[in-house]
Amino acid sequence: MASKAKPADRGDAHANAKAAAAQPDEADADAEGQSAAPKRKLPLKLIIIVAGALVVLGCGGTAAYLMFGVAKETASVAAPVKPVVFIDVPEVLVNLSTTGAERTQYLKVKIVLELADVALQPQIQSTMPRVMDAFQTYLRELRPTDLDGSAGLYRLKEELTRRVNAAIAPSRVNAVLFKEMVVQ
Repeated sequence: MASKAKPADRGDAHANAKAAAAQPDEADADAEGQSAAPKRKLPLKLIIIVAGALVVLGCGGTAAYLMFGVAKETASVAAPVKPVVFIDVPEVLVNLSTTGAERTQYLKVKIVLELADVALQPQIQSTMPRVMDAFQTYLRELRPTDLDGSAGLYRLKEELTRRVNAAIAPSRVNAVLFKEMVVQ
């Protein structure tokens, strides 16, 4: 029996030696696997970071080129702007609306109409009586307090612009400008 035990022990020793020899290989493989895995992840992370940075820089550069490149082209195309045309309206003198106890006050206004195009000038000249009528009827209803401060003048300017545009429709004026205004 002892002899049988020895070969079995020998076989076990041989098997253990093979297992021991295999274990360092597995340990080496694990060590290589651990060191190989981070080496694989590090370059992958680095590649992703570099690719992301290139995409961001590429998109930013393209956007900047389009914004500034197109802006230069648009500016050169939009450079020939049509000159603004001004038309003088005849001087308007009206008495302001007052209550019976107050003295009569007068408003003298010199107005200029700002047009976007020279082609509108003949049409507005032909409709000038209609424009003057719109001004006269509106200005006669104003009270002296309606013209107080810059807010009052701004409201007056907006209302006169609206009335001129209604009188010359479908054409439009850009603005009504005051050359002179006297309340007396």
